[in-house]
Amino acid sequence: MPKFSANLSFLYQDLPFIDRFAAAARDGFKGLEYLGPYAEPKEKVADALKINGLTQVLFNLPSGDWAGTERGIACLPDRVDEFRDGVAAALDYAAALDCKRLNVISGLVPKDADLETLERVLVDNLRYAAPRMADAGIKLLIEPINLHDMPGFFLSTTDHAERILDKVGSDNLYIQYDFYHMQITQGDLVRTFERLKDRIAHVQIADNPGRNEPGTGEINYGFILSELDRLGYDGWVGCEYRPKAGTTEGLGWMKPYRT
Repeated sequence: MPKFSANLSFLYQDLPFIDRFAAAARDGFKGLEYLGPYAEPKEKVADALKINGLTQVLFNLPSGDWAGTERGIACLPDRVDEFRDGVAAALDYAAALDCKRLNVISGLVPKDADLETLERVLVDNLRYAAPRMADAGIKLLIEPINLHDMPGFFLSTTDHAERILDKVGSDNLYIQYDFYHMQITQGDLVRTFERLKDRIAHVQIADNPGRNEPGTGEINYGFILSELDRLGYDGWVGCEYRPKAGTTEGLGWMKPYRT
């Protein structure tokens, strides 16, 4: 039976950030994830988790000016010091929130950049971060993101993610496998997941087209979720989608999985 995590960067957008915790708990979610908690004091976020009986499943390392045009900094040669500062900040928040997974957003390819240089910087940054996460009991993840939603993103396929994992050479680096992104980029969703399952530490879902809730598009999530069970995946399933009508109103798809 899948365990669903509410992604608060997508769900309950009509509420202030901290108020989304209680809303998710009322709707039956047991876990939470989001881009990052850094705009709030860690003590305030920890209290919201505790009061609502929620698990902090995952969040991202600091990823630059997300409200602007940036989508991660991990591959950028002139942002290495900032990335390392972000590792420390993420570890600090993860300790306070008892979060066991942190995700790295690789970044956009700058104009006229040398791709080999970007890859070397990303690998070096991950080699820096992975053992520090391991010492804290935290799994480090990287995420392929499709180029339709995020043009110019450096890491867009599972093949590239595998190459990065091999180059880093750490047993504490994993893939975050988002079925929505992978449907757009490469398809063959379940077979790819099965091949990579030992290298995947978190999955996320949304339907396509539209990035709305399961059941609104072409992806057969009834089949996918049953296959995750069959294949022994016991991690969280992150609900990273844009509700069509409203978060609570659109949760009918979850009814077969409620206990």
